[in-house]
Amino acid sequence: MTLLEDLLADLRAEGDQLAAVVSGLDADGWARPTPAPGWSVATQVAHLVWTDEVALLSALSAAGDETATVAWAALVGQAAADPEGFVDAGAHEIARLAPQALLIRWGAAREALARALRDLPAGVKMPWFGPPMSAASMATARYMETWAHSLDVHEALGLEPTVTDRVRHVAHLGVRTRDFSFATRGLTPPTEEFRVELAAPGDATWAWGPEGAAQSVTGTAADFCRLVTQRVHRADTDLVAVGADAGRWLDVAQCFAGPPGEGRRPRG
Repeated sequence: MTLLEDLLADLRAEGDQLAAVVSGLDADGWARPTPAPGWSVATQVAHLVWTDEVALLSALSAAGDETATVAWAALVGQAAADPEGFVDAGAHEIARLAPQALLIRWGAAREALARALRDLPAGVKMPWFGPPMSAASMATARYMETWAHSLDVHEALGLEPTVTDRVRHVAHLGVRTRDFSFATRGLTPPTEEFRVELAAPGDATWAWGPEGAAQSVTGTAADFCRLVTQRVHRADTDLVAVGADAGRWLDVAQCFAGPPGEGRRPRG
């Protein structure tokens, strides 16, 4: 299996898992507030619909579809005109759909995006609101968002999510975006590599960076991934940082594009 196929298989599995959680909800369940201010369960799923559809448009544009290219340019213009509210507006609009219609639309977007990413010619990058992205990078980003928003839905419903080894994609993205986390806050990224060692949901240990590095981060992959997606406060994790820069990273970690998020408050 290629890297892209592995990513798409895991993206499908994560999406299927969330769809199974929400498919049986009544109207009150869909309207349940989530940790994101002003976002219900329906808004969380609608955001995934919106972003999958936008990613599909980008992939089609990158592949040379002229209609998609025109539509993508218009979308970028809308984003520039309302950078703070553009994403929220899309989520709230789609969230008005009836639950079954919302799930059908999401399923169609997921399938179409997977096909478009498979069909994207090798070496071609997709336009995005930040740097252009390869098909594999987009699949990783879509997995990260699906997983993170699924956490919000689970929390709103009082459910404990099942964390699988698929979360390695989020962990890898979290490590790769270390310097971005500093730069997006106007901070100078550290010059040296850190050692990151995370206990996987299974028995494995995942590691990045040189052995014997002066600065390091250790803990469970689940807590690291929650932190870099800003679904938990650092104080409520088992993560241990050695070194001042490594500690600062855990304070600002952010693996998603856009301005710095506010993160979560400590529990209690």
